[in-house]
Amino acid sequence: MERYDYVIVGAGSAGCTLANRLSADPAVKVCLIEAGKKDNSLLVRMPAGVGNLIKQQNDYNWGFHTEPQKHMNGRKLYWPRGRGWGGSSSINGMIYIRGHAGDYDQWGQMGLKGWDYASVLPYFRRSEGYERGDTEFHGGAGPLRVSESPLSSPIYRAFIEAGKEAGHPATDDFNGASQEGFGRYQRTIHKGERWSASYAYLRPIVDVRPNLTVVSTGRVTRVLFDGTRAKGVEMVEGKGGLPQTIFADEEIIVCAGAVQSPQLLMLSGVGPAEHLDRFGIKAVVNAKGVGQNLQDHLDVTVIHEMTQPISAYSMQKGLKKLGVGVRYLVNQTGPGADNHLQAGAFLKSRPGLEMPDLQLHLVNAIMMDHGNHDPQKDGYTVHACQLRPESRGTVCLGSQDPFADPLIDPNHLATEEDRRAMREAVKMMREICAQDALKPFTGAEIMPGAGVVSDDDIDAFIRRTGETIYHPVGTVAMGASDAFPLDGDLKVKGTEGLRVVDASVMPTLIGGNTNAPTIMIAEKASDLILKRPALKPAELTTA
Repeated sequence: MERYDYVIVGAGSAGCTLANRLSADPAVKVCLIEAGKKDNSLLVRMPAGVGNLIKQQNDYNWGFHTEPQKHMNGRKLYWPRGRGWGGSSSINGMIYIRGHAGDYDQWGQMGLKGWDYASVLPYFRRSEGYERGDTEFHGGAGPLRVSESPLSSPIYRAFIEAGKEAGHPATDDFNGASQEGFGRYQRTIHKGERWSASYAYLRPIVDVRPNLTVVSTGRVTRVLFDGTRAKGVEMVEGKGGLPQTIFADEEIIVCAGAVQSPQLLMLSGVGPAEHLDRFGIKAVVNAKGVGQNLQDHLDVTVIHEMTQPISAYSMQKGLKKLGVGVRYLVNQTGPGADNHLQAGAFLKSRPGLEMPDLQLHLVNAIMMDHGNHDPQKDGYTVHACQLRPESRGTVCLGSQDPFADPLIDPNHLATEEDRRAMREAVKMMREICAQDALKPFTGAEIMPGAGVVSDDDIDAFIRRTGETIYHPVGTVAMGASDAFPLDGDLKVKGTEGLRVVDASVMPTLIGGNTNAPTIMIAEKASDLILKRPALKPAELTTA
């Protein structure tokens, strides 16, 4: 029988962070359990490997699919999620974005004390190793290395100029005083390598802290309770393996992500009692909010052929691909060290909004269907997502089998406001692509295509081609009311010794990529778990 102080389920962005912070005290015994394997693949290490990791199920990607989407022609959407050390931070696009300050102030206004922007900024700063050092908004000494995109291709600079020509502002730091406008992205890339949560938090300590045990390829099938107190977990190494029990004297901390954290809780008897009863699962706690409140960023693209051979395609076509690999192996430079995603924007789809509600990503390549369709030509892709969708979905059990995928229904485009914002995003992207600054690079429009003109045409295009941009949250959310399964300390209401720490705890979807906020949440959670004083709130000179 194995006993630890803390058992962490999932070695993703939150789990790696917590494993580091909790095991810093040599008197604290920590067990980190991960269903996937160690992140040893060159495709994980090399930033350009993201295209291969994201597009299909593999050792590092669960490769989920949603239920048929009612408002998107009944399509089942493909949902990549990270598996193995680092979780989704090992397969994501490496964009470092925190969201808007107003997102966190909204959490504070919802009654979540200590989650307003001034209170969470110190945890962002503690996590961050910004290449330009400490600033009012950035931390220079943290484990998560963050670098500025070099704008290494003229297409990125032209994109930013095109935004200004279209009448939009520019910003020099999406994570600074002002998010709105066009600018360069910051990235979790360091010296040509992907800097995942595993590289930042787990790898530096795993072989030097005897009080930390990491179990790879171990699937946690349920949390074990004594009454309403979480006392341990049941784990199986490989389907058909013999169950093992691992006990926690202090806490079980579920960090399995927005899809699998609610699944694990429901399999363990924490969820809507009526739903659990259908699968013969006795409710330990009738937590009606578990699996509800699913939010995600829906993405739509405008794609053009490129008239100059400067996209990722020309950099890597034919025998050049071999050269790219050799160069990367030798000194971690060249196209292999790039995510080909260096510029973007945060824009407002209509006047009167307090915060940008659209985010743009420019990819220096043709990126269709998560990279599964490659037309083998030069081109560029502008992605747009609606940052704060009104639509809410669910994650439900489809089976009592813990190895079966849950039923994922994001319920995209369920409201008119969501449809309006996405429609406007397509129009705005087209307007930007038509500016003088991009004309030297812009060829024929591949998507949506010349035949897509009217609002009805655009709506049909979005239903036909829209996809996730990989930011699901909210399925085990914290909140002051009984509708939320977690309290502001991330404890599961109605239980003892059980917390959830990952993107599922966000009550509302933040305005940007979700990896940096997930790591921030884990940083803050480590202080909550160890009962340490919270970091002093930031005193900002600029709102």
